[in-house]
Amino acid sequence: MEERYYPRFLRTLLCAGDAVLLYIAFFIARQLNLFSGFEDDLTSFYLIFAFSWIATALFSLTYEISRYSLMRSIGINLATALLFHFLMIAGVQAYFEIVRLDLKALLGLYLVSGTILAASRVAYKLIGKFIEFSGFDVRKVVIVGTTRSGRALYDFFTSGGPSGYIFRGFFDDYPNPLIVNRKLVKGTIDDLMTYCQQESIDEIYYTLPLAHGDLLDRLSKFADDNCIYFRIASDFSEVVRNSHNVYLYNSVAVSTTRKEPLRIGVNAAVKRIFDVVFSSIVIFGIFPFIVPFIALAIKLDSPGPVIFKQLRPGKRNKLFDCYKFRTMRVNNSTERMATKNDSRITKVGAFLRKTSLDELPQFVNVLLGSMSVVGPRPNLVSQLEEYSRTLRKYKVRHFVTPGITGYAQVNGYRGEIKEKGSMEKRVDMDVAYMENWSLMLDVKIILQTMGKIIHGDKQAY
Repeated sequence: MEERYYPRFLRTLLCAGDAVLLYIAFFIARQLNLFSGFEDDLTSFYLIFAFSWIATALFSLTYEISRYSLMRSIGINLATALLFHFLMIAGVQAYFEIVRLDLKALLGLYLVSGTILAASRVAYKLIGKFIEFSGFDVRKVVIVGTTRSGRALYDFFTSGGPSGYIFRGFFDDYPNPLIVNRKLVKGTIDDLMTYCQQESIDEIYYTLPLAHGDLLDRLSKFADDNCIYFRIASDFSEVVRNSHNVYLYNSVAVSTTRKEPLRIGVNAAVKRIFDVVFSSIVIFGIFPFIVPFIALAIKLDSPGPVIFKQLRPGKRNKLFDCYKFRTMRVNNSTERMATKNDSRITKVGAFLRKTSLDELPQFVNVLLGSMSVVGPRPNLVSQLEEYSRTLRKYKVRHFVTPGITGYAQVNGYRGEIKEKGSMEKRVDMDVAYMENWSLMLDVKIILQTMGKIIHGDKQAY
């Protein structure tokens, strides 16, 4: 199931990786004097060699590597592709005026290239296994209903085939002992909510008849409020909408109430790698040149610390210390949102807010993992308490890691919140981001943010 979400990105990454690996293979071959007398034509030969290899690998499905692929089948596919590629390059050398290596040199090049490519496939599988067994994508699940669908799901989670699932129990007011062993039943549906909170359950699977509309609404709201993913595994033809996703776990159809691309381990890993790389570039490449001047300006402008630290709700409502450059005079009303012409804001602080430079320390939060470069902005704790009571989707935005910038911000929803409708639109934007996430969307939002910083943002104050 999970490999369907981002196959294009993975294939592109593997193609680019192979091009780099083949360049390394050519470098090694040159050190071994395999290209003696042909250095002048190596660039064109490398390009033909690399691009024809990528085409061959795509055609022979060499890049179709999933978590269930066996090393034996991967090795056979790779060997077949190398043989076909060898015949292709030999033919090209025979009929076109490019570098013409003798058979010994050509075989040597393929030995080096094949060894490096094979090592990369082994490394790919080892990295996949490390992610699989490191707990990065482990999910604790419970099933509501001792039905046949529930039993089939139980068999799926405990069969040993799928990784990443830890089954914790059934919940049913009237458990059916003919379908499920009573020892697997942890309690009634009323016991479910307390159990989920105590055991930090990640996913709830509902397998009872869909006629229980009130129960569905109650469990769905509970799941959203506690950042637990809610799945419907039944005949859901009456409730499925276009925004729902439907998957098959063995023969059981499972529906989600919203799209969840960042729930997929590969996508989450890609986003985290991007965050680490991007924040590292900012911290080690920009901080040394700009932070000392900002710190000096803040100190000269008003007494108090350079860095302002404040508790903010993060992923799954967990509080974390959010860092910013101090832009206000030291005061006791830090839970009050800044407003236009706010008397608490210093002259240097006004400039930092207008240019968004006050957010720079949050790249440290990104590196630590409490924030992402792009995501829903972390609101105040007081806002979490207030809007959770009045906005249905407000807590949904906390399913993902908060960001320095976000989809709502680049679409004009930042700064002071003057009315409830404004906050509701921000939440809708945040949920839309979660449901439509892609790496390119993150890059687009970052570029839009940079444009707003350069041209100025009227909402920044």
